Amino acid sequence: MTAETAGLGTAGAAPRIRVVVADDHPMFRFGLLAALAGAPEVEAVGEAADGTELLAVVARTNPDVVLTDLAMPRTDGATATARIRAAHPSVAVVVLTMHDDDEAVFAAMCAGASGYLLKGAERDDIVRAVLSVARGDAVYGPSVARRIVDFFTGASRTYSAQVFPELTDREREVLDLIAAGHGNHEVARRLVLSEKTVRNHVSAILAKLQLADRAAAIVKARDAGLGRST
Repeated sequence: MTAETAGLGTAGAAPRIRVVVADDHPMFRFGLLAALAGAPEVEAVGEAADGTELLAVVARTNPDVVLTDLAMPRTDGATATARIRAAHPSVAVVVLTMHDDDEAVFAAMCAGASGYLLKGAERDDIVRAVLSVARGDAVYGPSVARRIVDFFTGASRTYSAQVFPELTDREREVLDLIAAGHGNHEVARRLVLSEKTVRNHVSAILAKLQLADRAAAIVKARDAGLGRST
């Protein structure tokens, strides 16, 4: 399904907000475009299956708002967001993704995203986000907003460098998730990493903490108060 049409709107009516949608899952794009089609204030003018295609579609259609996933082939959503904001500063970006970990949220914010919603958000919430960022506001879903508040108040730091100071911050994040019972695939998904990178972090953790295996790492981490991530 391609939606690259010039939206002129009804004569005398306020111009509709022009939106480009990017996600590497065709059915999700289809559903999102269908949801936007039900909002008279919004018009989908393009879609993309990856970040590289997104950049080309934005340059061609000049939208007001981009709705994009983060984990996409070729060029990821955060990188695409930064490039869009640099080349087209008037275009607002809303991230719509399954990733709700701190690194994904703040990578999107640093890239210049004006909104961050989790997949599963209601159609009305998505439309409101599009309208809000088009006006220059910032919009974050409830769980994401809590993460932002927690980050700046320090409440999200359930562990600190005082716990296993020999580990890097990333290694502590990996260890925390492992201690919570997550496998490498889930750890990779939550931290937006490859499974190979996660395996490398696990190997480094075992070496630095002088542990024989993953089970020993879990026991040690839980004894230190880690493993509370859900």
